[in-house]
Amino acid sequence: MSNGLITTIGQRCKRCYSCIRECPAIAIRVLNGQAVVMEERCISCGHCVKVCSQNAKAIQSDFYFVLDELLPEGGTIAMVAPSFPASFPNDYSKLPSALRAAGFSMVTEAAFGADLVSNLYSECFEKNDQATVISSPCPAVYNFIEKYHENLVPNLAQVVSPMIAMGRYLKDTYGKNRKVVFIGPCLAKKSEHSDPEVADAVDAVLTFKEIKLMLQYKKVNYDELAESDFDAPHAYLGKSYPLVGGLLKTANINEDILHKDIIVVEGKTKVTEIIQEIADGNLKSKFVDILFCEGCINGPAIDSQMNYYSRREKVVGYINDTINLFDKREWQSNIFNARDIKLSRTFTAKPQRRPMPTEEEIAEILIRTNKTSKSDELNCGSCGYPTCREYAIAIAKDLAEEDMCLPYLIDKLEAANLEIKETQEQLHSAEKLASIGQLAAGVAHEINNPLGSIMLYASMLKRKLEKAGCENQNSEDLALIMEEANRCKNIVANLLNFARQGKLRISSIEIAEIVKGIITTFSVNPDHASVSFSVNELTEDSNIYGDGDQIKQVFINLLANALEAVESCEKKEISVNIKRDDEFLITEISDSGCGIPADNVGKIFTPFFTTKKMGKGTGLGLAITYGIVKMHKGDIRVKSTEGKGTTFTIKFPVKLNTNVLVN
Repeated sequence: MSNGLITTIGQRCKRCYSCIRECPAIAIRVLNGQAVVMEERCISCGHCVKVCSQNAKAIQSDFYFVLDELLPEGGTIAMVAPSFPASFPNDYSKLPSALRAAGFSMVTEAAFGADLVSNLYSECFEKNDQATVISSPCPAVYNFIEKYHENLVPNLAQVVSPMIAMGRYLKDTYGKNRKVVFIGPCLAKKSEHSDPEVADAVDAVLTFKEIKLMLQYKKVNYDELAESDFDAPHAYLGKSYPLVGGLLKTANINEDILHKDIIVVEGKTKVTEIIQEIADGNLKSKFVDILFCEGCINGPAIDSQMNYYSRREKVVGYINDTINLFDKREWQSNIFNARDIKLSRTFTAKPQRRPMPTEEEIAEILIRTNKTSKSDELNCGSCGYPTCREYAIAIAKDLAEEDMCLPYLIDKLEAANLEIKETQEQLHSAEKLASIGQLAAGVAHEINNPLGSIMLYASMLKRKLEKAGCENQNSEDLALIMEEANRCKNIVANLLNFARQGKLRISSIEIAEIVKGIITTFSVNPDHASVSFSVNELTEDSNIYGDGDQIKQVFINLLANALEAVESCEKKEISVNIKRDDEFLITEISDSGCGIPADNVGKIFTPFFTTKKMGKGTGLGLAITYGIVKMHKGDIRVKSTEGKGTTFTIKFPVKLNTNVLVN
């Protein structure tokens, strides 16, 4: 996990991807199912914290540093952001008293810092006749520009934020060693106060939520407190800074809606859009005032259940209540006395953009996530990215994982469930085959001896009758006995073959040659003269390791079944396709026969199951075939359509673990 300003609490993260969806910097990636904030890409806007319904985002805190180190020293000054009425709506007039009760020696308004920098913004507007000037009080905005639009760094107004201006004023006025703590609704201020360019101004940053916890910890009782004012210096129009357009109001810059030289923008989506427009050279305005939130009253740490309009009303009410009590002469004097304080700063490009993947890479990733055509790109946004293409780009940039795509995960889950079902069925079949195999071996052994005796004595009786010249009905009956006994012997031989589990004689064999040899043997039979055979070798190498005799038996059984399937059909075609991939040699045997009824497809590998006429089959051929394929660690599947034909697909591994299977 990241050690930056914002981190993820792993056990709370539920794969909802809301934070990814809201992050304007694409600074969150999923690792092992957890949304991890990448510190180097993060702009500290805090949107991920606002949208996380599981409270799975932890924020780096100065709580204990202030509580255990700064307050006990004495003399620590609290600097409160002007949006505080929105977070303390019912008792904001008692907040200065509460902070003094908690141990702060002075409680001041950060809004005076806004008054200090207002003249600099007026100068930026008046003097600018070149590139568009972008306001810089919002750290999330300039962080975004420094990291993702470094070409716009020169456009940033080189003015410190009100927090830094006020911090420097307090240290200049009361001593460099005095500790200053900023209290506000903004997470980005936590990253700003540690910026080397301005690290001299503020010693710690607490959010409104953190200060409420501290007041509880200190057992500060609001009911026992009196209303009180902030310590000097008091702010003037800087109090309006947390409202949209507050900077322009403070700097006395006219914001007429018909004034094309000035644009005011707030909110993540609009901010990213206008920054891109400026970068593309599509805007010619002189000045753009930008706030990543919809005013600071909507900051990620405002900690208030009120809606935007109620918050705004509270802040406006506070301004109206205090503006008439304001001593403008004293304020002007304080502004004049601060004339030597450094209120300018520079910004530095810190590029974090990753190279754009090629179209081929994007297409390959889309295919891997089952998006082979435009219609497969649902653009549902469940991954946190607006389109499947942007999601694929994020994967290529190592900012996302394939398992973040919900439709892809569902497809994988369905495939996994199907595979589990098939595996369970195969296991069930294998267990049945193993049990039947053991039984078959015992039965075959016991039947073989009496069968031999029957055939021997029947043959002897037949010979005696023939020598005696008594070739009558008895002789024919004996011939039938011998024929049926011989059929039983063949069944016993098949049973023994079926029971030969694990006994393989491994050698290198050519599947194509075996198949061609079997087809040649079948072709010379006049009964099969009307059957059309074709062998398509789609690979130059059909070599595998296995037991040649047993694999030959597999293809004899399957081709014999195919011949029987086309026997009564007008179209008599049997085709064999041989191909391979990295792991398997794949053989497909297709016939144009009558097909297998759907109800029987699941039974065809079961021993003694047959649809042939009495005396035509034992129902062991496909069971033996299945056993041989499985002994070779292969796979056999069947697809059949009644009236159209059947295809058997047999997979044999190219490499077989001969150490395990040779006997």
